[in-house]
Amino acid sequence: MNPHLAELHPYPFEKLASLKQGVTPPANKPHIALSIGEPKHATPHFIQEALLRHLHGLTLYPTTKGLPELRQAIADWTCRRFGIPAGGVDAETEVLPVNGTREALFSLVQAVIDPVDKPIVIMPNPFYQIYEGAALLAGAEPYYLNTTAESGYLPDFDSVPEAIWQRCQLMFICSPGNPTGTVLTQADHLKLLALADKYDFVIASDECYTELYDDESNPPQGLLQSAYAVGNADFKRCVIFQSLSKRSNAPGLRSGFVAGDAEVLKNYFKYRTYHGCPMPVPTQHASIAAWNDEEHVKHNRQLYRDKFTAFIDILKDICDISRPPASFYIWLKTPISDTEFAQKLFAQQNITVLPGSYLSRDSGGINPGANHVRIALVAPIEECVDAARRIKEFLK
Repeated sequence: MNPHLAELHPYPFEKLASLKQGVTPPANKPHIALSIGEPKHATPHFIQEALLRHLHGLTLYPTTKGLPELRQAIADWTCRRFGIPAGGVDAETEVLPVNGTREALFSLVQAVIDPVDKPIVIMPNPFYQIYEGAALLAGAEPYYLNTTAESGYLPDFDSVPEAIWQRCQLMFICSPGNPTGTVLTQADHLKLLALADKYDFVIASDECYTELYDDESNPPQGLLQSAYAVGNADFKRCVIFQSLSKRSNAPGLRSGFVAGDAEVLKNYFKYRTYHGCPMPVPTQHASIAAWNDEEHVKHNRQLYRDKFTAFIDILKDICDISRPPASFYIWLKTPISDTEFAQKLFAQQNITVLPGSYLSRDSGGINPGANHVRIALVAPIEECVDAARRIKEFLK
């Protein structure tokens, strides 16, 4: 067996299940799950209908590269969304459809990393655990870049030693962040682009939460947007990951894309032809419909805004709670250890939240996820309001 399998950590939800094992919550309070970032809003009908209209496509082997119409829809959306002139993203060479960002985040690392030079993959801490697992199985060493309250829950690139940059082959960024909802600015991107040029590494930007933001007039900046703004029109060393899971409430569709540096994608495409992961043709047609429509996304954002407003209004007088600029998470500081908080909240109020320490690693003498819990406001607004009231009672 691959020896690196032994290096993998249990997944956060395995740890959460163990934490709750043997605990009996009150039977008179229905369970409210706020632990998993799984959208619960309805998938728009027009996406479902597009899928059904093309079920005859199940008789066809899909190609790894996907339908030209899908790649063009993705390229056009990327240009519209990130202020890049029409045609500025080449649908033929700078876009690949993928079966959700999770499989792509993992597989890109396998294609990029050269394991012979003691490579490092830098990632924010806390982080989406796929980053770490992908690095380990590719034979790379993860380097955890703490994001703490002191740094505004953003990665401090200046804190990374030069010896680490010299071994870095790939860096993950996640903006808007999971679990913090914080957003990298163009200045942050430009600093990182300069470092990538100097030390020759690929920037993998996980942007699956960019379409869930609070201020309709101020959408989060994208990496390709920043690169294009400073003349990097071929997006050298830049790769972004996008998904319909959060944007369009279609996590079960397993549809997203990778876009950016044509040379990186050329080699990644070669990897994917062997990996065996083409997107089914009906899924591609449903995806075209989704990427071509923005009205359902605006409606989706408003649903989350309403939930944030209601949830925070109930709790703001009893705890330190802030509204993130983007995502659907609240990163809540806990008055006791995060694991004790999560276990007792379940035991007393039948609410499940995720301990922050399960999303991070000890680094530099601290675990930056400790004494926080991640609360995913994915349930219907009535459940979110009920949860906020129960959490308030629990905190009292």
